[in-house]
Amino acid sequence: MKHTVLGHDVTMPVEIRDASACAATVLVDAEAAREICAPTGLTPVVRFGRAVCALVFVDYINGDLGRYHEFGLTLMVRGADGKPGVYIPWLPVDQPFTLAAGRQIWGFPKEIADIRITRVHRGTRCELRLDDELVIAVEVGTGIPSPGGLGGASIAAYTHLDGVLRRTPWVMNPSGVRIRPGGTKIELGDHPKAQIFRSLGLPRGALLSSRIGQLRMTFEDAITM
Repeated sequence: MKHTVLGHDVTMPVEIRDASACAATVLVDAEAAREICAPTGLTPVVRFGRAVCALVFVDYINGDLGRYHEFGLTLMVRGADGKPGVYIPWLPVDQPFTLAAGRQIWGFPKEIADIRITRVHRGTRCELRLDDELVIAVEVGTGIPSPGGLGGASIAAYTHLDGVLRRTPWVMNPSGVRIRPGGTKIELGDHPKAQIFRSLGLPRGALLSSRIGQLRMTFEDAITM
C-alpha cells in the first residue's frame, strides 16, 4: 500500500535502516497515567503501585522518512485483548516530512520541536525546546553491554489522534545495546508542556537506562480500533 505525503509516495511497510536510541524507564504516578490514557480505553501497566513510563529519544539516520530527531513520551499499556503495548501521547520531531507522515499514516501525535541530541561525558543527552524554552532534558549514561543485545521485538504502538484510536504493528531489531540500573538525569523546564511530565511525578530517578547503538525498525499500516 502507498500513502502520498506532501507530494511524495510512502510505500508500506516503512523501514528504518539505521538509527540510534536512548531510553529511560521510569515508574510514575499511576493515577496520572490513567488520566492520560482515559480517552483511549487503554489500561496502564502498573508495577509496585506505579505506572511504567519510558522517555525515549532517537536519531534517525537512514530511513524512508529521511533524517530527523524524535523524542517520545510512552506508557506501557494493555489493550482490550489484554496484550501489552505502548501508548504514545506525545512524539515531537524536528523535521516537517516525518511530522506529516506520522500524523497522516499512523496518527502519531507529532509536533515540530527543537530537539538536540549530543554525546556528553559517559552518556548521551537530549534537550527538547518549544518556543525557545526548555521542556525537558534527559541524559542517559553509557551502561554495560547487554549479553546478546535485546534481540528482535514486535510490539503494538497505540496512538489517539483527533478522537481515533489506532494500533500500529512495530518491529525493532536493536544491536549494540548497553543497559544499566538508574543512570538517567531528567530536567524539566518552564514551558507549559513540561506540566505533563510533572503530573507524572517527574523528575525522578530511572528504574533502568538503555542505549541502542544501531536500531533497525519496520512500521506497518495503522489499524483503526
